[in-house]
Amino acid sequence: MAISITQTPSQVSLAQSPTIFTLSESDSALLTSSSFQYIAELYYWTGSKASVPSTSQYTLQKYPNPSGKGIFDVSRVLASTLQDLVAENTSSAQYFKIDSYVQYKNNPTGSFVTGSHVTSSVYTAIDGYEIFQESVGQNINTLTPHWPILSDGPVTQSYLADNEGEMSVFVGTSPASSPTRIKYTGDLGTAYFNLTPSANTTQTEIDTFPIGPQSTGFPLSTSTSEFTIQGYNVNTPLGTPITFELVCNKKYPNVRIKWKNRYGAFDYFNFNLVSRETFNTERSRFQPQIGSWGASSLSYQRYESSLQNYITDSTIKLSVNTDYVPESYNDIFKQLMVSDEIYWVYDEANDYVRPLSIDTSTFSIKTHVVDKLIQYQFDFTQGQSYKLIF
Repeated sequence: MAISITQTPSQVSLAQSPTIFTLSESDSALLTSSSFQYIAELYYWTGSKASVPSTSQYTLQKYPNPSGKGIFDVSRVLASTLQDLVAENTSSAQYFKIDSYVQYKNNPTGSFVTGSHVTSSVYTAIDGYEIFQESVGQNINTLTPHWPILSDGPVTQSYLADNEGEMSVFVGTSPASSPTRIKYTGDLGTAYFNLTPSANTTQTEIDTFPIGPQSTGFPLSTSTSEFTIQGYNVNTPLGTPITFELVCNKKYPNVRIKWKNRYGAFDYFNFNLVSRETFNTERSRFQPQIGSWGASSLSYQRYESSLQNYITDSTIKLSVNTDYVPESYNDIFKQLMVSDEIYWVYDEANDYVRPLSIDTSTFSIKTHVVDKLIQYQFDFTQGQSYKLIF
């Protein structure tokens, strides 16, 4: 009798997608027992990677499938633990592992017999998801050409001189080399932003670096007309670089939006064509009691009304339009459409944001072959209404 773990998650898993452990028992005779079960004790924790909890949080049990295996998906448990917003915690991660074994009865009235235990390695889960046609358990460093930068691009993006912002980079133990710094190559020279190496804690798995000229720590001159970012392990380049090209302010006020992408990190876009805000209310009316009914005689005041409004709800809408963009933006706009964390960066100097919820439900993907020029409109509802009511 021997149990083994034949399928494991990626060393860094995106917790909203299948996170699989498959168990296999070598003794085929045991598999014929009607009481035979695979057991996976799930441990997850934050803080130090070495601080494994003394007891598991969940015990998962399964009868063998038609192939005689036990397949456990722990993604829903892990995803439920990643509750922090990216805006408040840029390194939201969980460590996890399983302790696996089998149990069965030698006779129907007997107690369970427990087999030997096999413990998995420790893995890291971050708040993100895979997309079709990526395979289950595919190494995260193969999902984006920009790894370890946590973004799908595109390769060339635009920025304004007054922009502020930070992107995220994975610095923890991963299937590939860990970055030590970000290299910035601009038309006025080269500079580096040193990353904080992982201390094997969930708080240090992901680091951030500036991508806006007005961001703290931006290493290039703010007068640069373009710059390229790329992860480096000392002097070894990692992943494909991303180039940011300076564009001039349009006649319309710029609306800068950031959203949580599929890696649980922020992507940014400047919507610099026409934008509009609308204020909407839903009213109800009631007839208050007027007059001096508690006095010695009935009278009323000239300011009293027998019809009064009260606002039952109020919403502020925001509609934005892109400039003409290359179709390479389609991938990150898809992630905007399904994002559960979106912000309007309305005061970049102070990094003030307003939470948004996207209203646009249909995204007609445009291409240059069909549409020649590509331009999109997105509609949002602001998450903070006019009245401050808790």
